[in-house]
Amino acid sequence: MNSATVRNLLVRGMLAGLAAGLLALVVAYFLGEPRVDSAIAYEEAHSHEHGVEAVSRTMQSTAGLSTGVLLYGIAFGGIAALAYCFALGRIGRFGPRASALLLAAAGLVAVYVVPFLKYPANPPSVGDPDTIGKRTTLYFLMMVLSVLLAVATVILGKRLAPRLGNWNATVAAGAFFLLAAGLAYAFLPAVDEVPKDFSPSLLWRFRLAALAVQATLWTAFGLVFGVLAERVLTAERTAGERQDAGPRAPAAHH
Repeated sequence: MNSATVRNLLVRGMLAGLAAGLLALVVAYFLGEPRVDSAIAYEEAHSHEHGVEAVSRTMQSTAGLSTGVLLYGIAFGGIAALAYCFALGRIGRFGPRASALLLAAAGLVAVYVVPFLKYPANPPSVGDPDTIGKRTTLYFLMMVLSVLLAVATVILGKRLAPRLGNWNATVAAGAFFLLAAGLAYAFLPAVDEVPKDFSPSLLWRFRLAALAVQATLWTAFGLVFGVLAERVLTAERTAGERQDAGPRAPAAHH
């Protein structure tokens, strides 16, 4: 894959990330923001301090949310496109669309779902402000471990495939991932700072909304980027075939 192809895929990845970000923004606004408002109402009812907001809640839930989600989508799309360039052809004989969907599914699990199950998202008013640094460090540590384990799982599966066959190798590699992730869950410290009187149903709905936003982002990216990547790779392959064929020699006349 030459640099021009990588550049084209990178641009398409950012565009796909923007499109996925738009869909994720809709989900975040209609599913996530009402839960955030409820959590803020709980916090205000239990707080004795009433400061002046530097940014209004209306601005946060509209322009602030839109800017954050869309910029995140663009950056996310660019990084995912570079990962796609590296993974294409190394994860099996899949076409561009199937590879994009597999990458998106693996990314969703490794980057979000596995860390989420250990350190789930919490709404405002949940968590001690003094431990935010520790909680952030633990979350990113779990995320890095999960991504590294996912890469190791793919490598292990490919090395076992010639001896065990694709199916058995996939099962063995999957078992390795589950075991290693389980050990990480067991040894990393737990964090539970939810107030006793905080609504369990609100907490559950907020976490489901957070999961829905990420699932929408990754799934939409996989679908959109798969189409765009297929067009780029097909055009590059066609151009390469024409170049290899070269101009035809004129037929001899007798």
